[in-house]
Amino acid sequence: MHDIGGLSAKEARFLANLASRDMQLFTTSDAQTYWGERQATDQALYRLERRGWLYRLEGGVYMIVPLEAGPERRWSTSALAVAPYLIEPSAIAYWTALHYWHLTEQIPRTTFVQSTARKRPNEKEILGMRFRFVQIAPVKFFGIVRRSVGGQAFTITDAEKTLVDAADRPELSGGIAQLAQSLRLTGEINWEQLTDYLLSWPLTSPIKRIGYLVDTLGIGIPNRQRILQTWGNAIAKGVVLLAPGHRQDGGSIVSRWQVRINVAGPWTS
Repeated sequence: MHDIGGLSAKEARFLANLASRDMQLFTTSDAQTYWGERQATDQALYRLERRGWLYRLEGGVYMIVPLEAGPERRWSTSALAVAPYLIEPSAIAYWTALHYWHLTEQIPRTTFVQSTARKRPNEKEILGMRFRFVQIAPVKFFGIVRRSVGGQAFTITDAEKTLVDAADRPELSGGIAQLAQSLRLTGEINWEQLTDYLLSWPLTSPIKRIGYLVDTLGIGIPNRQRILQTWGNAIAKGVVLLAPGHRQDGGSIVSRWQVRINVAGPWTS
């Protein structure tokens, strides 16, 4: 708990300036445009943090403590708004994105963030919020849209890219059973866009898993036979596990999709 101290006129103007631009979260560089010299900036931020007006998320990243925090300085904020300040570039992805696009009823306890940059450690907890940072190759960093929450902007993989990511890394997306469920909730999915994403992916494991599930579960999609044929023609040789991380031996192989069915589920009933 901090003791809330008074503000100088310049400090009050600084916080008001940030608030007027909906910058509840900001970086040291943002602050330096107001304070000028780096030393003066660091000193000002240190004073404001010590007095309870700012909360330092990590080195160089700050948050204005909202007035509703009260004397105990307790408040909540959205992990979606915090994530962009923790790594750059970034996109909310995997299980978190599935929930955002209403492709799962499960609420993940961790916010998954993908980036072409490396973050160490790759897991972090801030204000009770848990983050998992996943580094990916630049060729996989696409299909990203901009949204906002509470006036704070963030980026997130679109619904179609989210499904591709979930098929690429099921273990980060609630598992293969979650992917099967998500494919049943795709009322507003653009399947032509999803197909373009799958065809541009550097590996064909996502197209094999999605193709197998859509085919086997009888999921209704527009132009179903044509799209299934397109997917089937695109897969490369080599068998992939339906559920990475589970047993690698045993289980039948579906030759059409080059998938080993290594876990039981509605696809095996």
